[in-house]
Amino acid sequence: MDFKSIVMGLLFALIWAAAFTATRIVAIAFPPLTALVLRFALSGLIGVGLAMAMGQRAQFSRDEWRGILVFGLCQNALYLGLNWSAMQWVEASAASIIASMMPLIVALIGWLVLGERLRPLAIAGLITGFVGVAIIMGVRLQHGLSVPGTIMCLFAVVALAVATLSVRGAGAGRNVMMAVGLQMAVGAVALLPFALALEWGRPWVMDGSVAAALGFSILVPGLAATWIWMRLVTRIGAVRAATFHFLSPFLGVAIAAALLGERFGPSDVIGAAIIAAGIFMVQILRVPEARVAVKTAA
Repeated sequence: MDFKSIVMGLLFALIWAAAFTATRIVAIAFPPLTALVLRFALSGLIGVGLAMAMGQRAQFSRDEWRGILVFGLCQNALYLGLNWSAMQWVEASAASIIASMMPLIVALIGWLVLGERLRPLAIAGLITGFVGVAIIMGVRLQHGLSVPGTIMCLFAVVALAVATLSVRGAGAGRNVMMAVGLQMAVGAVALLPFALALEWGRPWVMDGSVAAALGFSILVPGLAATWIWMRLVTRIGAVRAATFHFLSPFLGVAIAAALLGERFGPSDVIGAAIIAAGIFMVQILRVPEARVAVKTAA
């Protein structure tokens, strides 16, 4: 893995973790699906506009179009739709811990569904990572963590794992920013009927903090982080790119605690360390795929 890929991965991990805090601010004050439709619509318009200014066109192979559609539905509509809705009741730190299981689920799907081989230590890493999640969630549930919200977050992270695997097709080629904009458009179209049906007429608050959090979500996680992620997956492969999620448990909990005053107890520290170790064990042993991906990207 080259230096540029490491910088891209670290930057993505920081943005990804901070997004949960911004989402929590928006979700408790504004109808979440409506906010997402606004985010996707604006991000899509900006992304397509930037792509056209960069000389990019909506010219993709069949596999790339499939990846754009699947990524737009799974990452944007399903993952973010479920996650933003759940975070009306689930704290940002808890949601980030659940989402940090994504690389573990990617490896699990690759092993059980796609027939990819896992070494014994990688299997041990899977078990270790899920144990770490169980430690944190067990304590959080005892402190009143919403069960329905937690279930929604679990379904969301499975959708995110599918999106991560699908981006192998969407991330190829030179028209990356165009692909990002089109994925946003897919998310907006998919969520609009649900926003109208479930949230029409709901009260909402739009003060300075909510506007800032929504603006951050549109420009940074919505456009910048998605572009970084797709470029990173293109450079080093989906599984190796997911390695950077080992930072997410620490960053997600720490940012939420610092900005929102959320709980940050001993079980969070221990569980986050165990999750990070599990992710590292799973990802560091999957060298063959990473070597192929880097060679292809070069």
